[in-house]
Order: sequence, then C-alpha cells, then structure tokens
Amino acid sequence: MKKQLTISLAIFYLLALPALSQEALGEGQDIISPEINENRSVTFRLFAPNATEVKLAGNWMPAEGWVPGSEAMSKDEKGLWTITTEALEPELYGYAFLVDGLLVNDPNNAFLSRDIALNTNIFLVEGAQADLYKVNLVPHGSVTRRWYDSPGNQMMRRITIYTPPGYENSRKKYPVLYLLHGAGGDEEAWIEQGRTAQILDKLIAQGKASPMIVVMPNGNVIQDAAPGEGTQGFYKPAFMVPKTMDGTYEETFMDVVNFVESSYRVKAKKADRAVAGLSMGGYHSMHISRYYPNTFDYVGLFSAAILPDQDTIARVYQDIDGTLEKQKENGYKLYWIGIGKTDFLYQGNMEYKAKLEAMGMPFTYRESEGGHIWKNWRVYLSEFVPLLFK
Repeated sequence: MKKQLTISLAIFYLLALPALSQEALGEGQDIISPEINENRSVTFRLFAPNATEVKLAGNWMPAEGWVPGSEAMSKDEKGLWTITTEALEPELYGYAFLVDGLLVNDPNNAFLSRDIALNTNIFLVEGAQADLYKVNLVPHGSVTRRWYDSPGNQMMRRITIYTPPGYENSRKKYPVLYLLHGAGGDEEAWIEQGRTAQILDKLIAQGKASPMIVVMPNGNVIQDAAPGEGTQGFYKPAFMVPKTMDGTYEETFMDVVNFVESSYRVKAKKADRAVAGLSMGGYHSMHISRYYPNTFDYVGLFSAAILPDQDTIARVYQDIDGTLEKQKENGYKLYWIGIGKTDFLYQGNMEYKAKLEAMGMPFTYRESEGGHIWKNWRVYLSEFVPLLFK
C-alpha cells in the first residue's frame, strides 16, 4: 500500500509540474520588464489587475532623504501597469515597485542585488563607464569563497577572493588589494554590488591595471560569514552590528593578511600591498594603514566614515596623529581620498583632508557628484586600481 501511494504521488507531481510552472509564470509569462530601448529609455511593466496604485521607485530618481523617489505608472484595460523613463545614462541601476504602498520586486526580472536586508532588482544600461560592469569578452579571473582561521577573533571566518586571469596556470606571484565593505555589508558586498570581478577583468585586459589578487573580507567581527552563509544560519542582516568600529577588526586584520600570504602566491612586501574601502571600510582602511604604518604602500578611502579622534576608546584609536606621522615617515606610494559633494560624510572628509594638509602628508583627492552611493564607489574602484603596483 505504501509503495502504491508513493508511486501515485510521484505520478501526481509529474502531471502537475507543467501546470504549476504555468501558474508560477501566470499572466507575466509574455511580459518583458525592464526593456531597455534603443534611445536608452527603459520601459517597466507589471501585471497587477487588482492594484489601485502602482509606482516605480528607482535609484536614478531624485531621492527623498534616504528613500529613492518614485513615479506613478499607468494601467491599461487588462491590468498591465507601464511606465517608460527618459533616456538614462550608462550605469548599473536598482529599482522596485510600490504596489498600493507595498514595496515589491519585479516578478519578470530574475536579477537582484542584496544591500543589507533589501533585495533590489537591477539592470544595466551599457556604454561608457558602465561597460566596466558587464561581463566582457576578455580573459576572466576566478572568484572563490574561502574559510580561514582568525586567532584574534577565535573563529573560522569566510572571505571572498578574486584571482586574476591565468593565476591557476602560472607560477607568478601577485600583489594584493584588500578591499573592505561598508556598514551593513559583508564579504559579498564588493563582488556583488561593486562588480569587482568585472571591473578587474576589463582593466587588466586593457592593460590599465596590473594583474592582482583582490581580497574582500567580512568586516563584522562577530560574524563568521555573511548572513545565511555561516554557522549563525538565516537571519535578517542589520546595518550596524556590535564591534564593527571598536578597533577589533583593525587590530586583528593581520589574521587576514597572514592567511592570504600563506595560502596564495603573493608578493609579501609593503610595495605589493594595498588597502581600500568604502564608508566604514574607508574608516577601517585609514586605521589599519596607520596602525600598521609600514605595511601598505597604497591606501584608498572611498567616502570614508571619518570620525573624531578616539584617543580614549581602544588601543587602535590612540595616538592617531603620531601614527599618521610614522606612516608618513615610512613613506608610501599613494594615499587616495574620494568623496561625493552631497555625501553626508563630506564635512568629516574635509576636516581629515585639512589634517593631512597641515601635517604635510601627501594624498590624492577626488571629488565627485552625488552622495553615499554605489555608483560613486564603483567609479572610485575603477580609478584607484590602475594606480596600484606601478
């Protein structure tokens, strides 16, 4: 009887599968959304016959504080909502729909990017700078997720590592860029939202960047891995977690360096190490490079979360001016600062810039349009990388 029941259930699922697949597709099976038109305008469509109001919310629209703007969509007699944008500049964009006030993803677009706890649909308008963000017909590097022992944090931790094209079949040693994420991010942020592999592949193929290894650690020291990827299981990612900016990450950062230099073919000298990061990762990069003042010849601060001097909090944050002076005395090849004109961290970066100028500490400064956004950080990465290891 049990065997007969099992066979009956198997037949049921086989017969039902096509129907279930059609149901999953539903009315949306012939809908194209988004559709990028020849003039670079973009058409979005959503089948929602029972909705009374649908809006498109996109990160190219004028923001309302931290919230992207939105525009109303038009509904036809069949219940299909549509909107076509003006021509958009080449860029990687994110969007979602607001259906009667509820934020929902586009069911006709399978491509999503996670930013902290929010999954957002993405699309690419090709051309110009954005051609760095697509997969090009060039030799490709490899992206791996590794686990390493962190004695300082007393746990095994997960890390994302890009190795350049040809690494596996070569005996060559490579320089290393340590690339750090911002608050709410993890070891997935730069590879997914930053398009690191695509940018490096294209710049290396063009001869604009030296072949290098890019190491993207998790800066949240209480995590062994990104949410859903570690032993803590599935939980909602948070913007700030404990111990992210208390000095622990900076103090234990050599655990990462030691793992990379013992596991990969690298040039283990100051001239062959770079550290850079965005927002909180820029804060970490600033402190790591001065706390270990003779370790990195290249430093990049992308919209860095520069905070007031913290001499009384943790050992890492003591004697900031003294360790910066030591870093200057030891010498370095590049200290690069980038910030958007409307970034909420702009004033802090201006004060830090003034501090470096008063100390006579050389740096390169890049000011861009826009605020605290991935659009800027992808550009900063693509401009910073060609300056390394020359």
